Amino acid sequence: MTLPEYNNLNIGDTVPSLVKSPINRTTLALFAGASNDHNPIHIDIDFAKKSGFEDVFAHGMLVMAYLGQVITNWVPQTAIREFSTRFKSITNLGDELSCNGVIKEKMVLNGENCVKLALSVVNQAGEEKLAGSAIIAL
Repeated sequence: MTLPEYNNLNIGDTVPSLVKSPINRTTLALFAGASNDHNPIHIDIDFAKKSGFEDVFAHGMLVMAYLGQVITNWVPQTAIREFSTRFKSITNLGDELSCNGVIKEKMVLNGENCVKLALSVVNQAGEEKLAGSAIIAL
């Protein structure tokens, strides 16, 4: 994977988006096994209903992993200097997630040319599920 050319990037440029298949129970079960996060709110419908929800919902870290994939599809993991997120709302079964990034700033940090990305995950209705940022060394 080659790094994008710092001098060819502009504020407002977007990184390639990532659209994920709708969240389903299989996805949640597989993520629970891979992450060892077996919180019943994500996999047990009876528990979710007793907790006041209509159904189970996605792990926040699953959605964050999807957003991280936007970055690592664009640059190698070694180029990531910072990655942070804020969880905005619950991701429900059936949500189809679109993960996006836009260059908000160009800078030099510790002698490296870097860009700061504004990141977001929205569902098919445009509801923001996750917001974040990343600093990438180029």
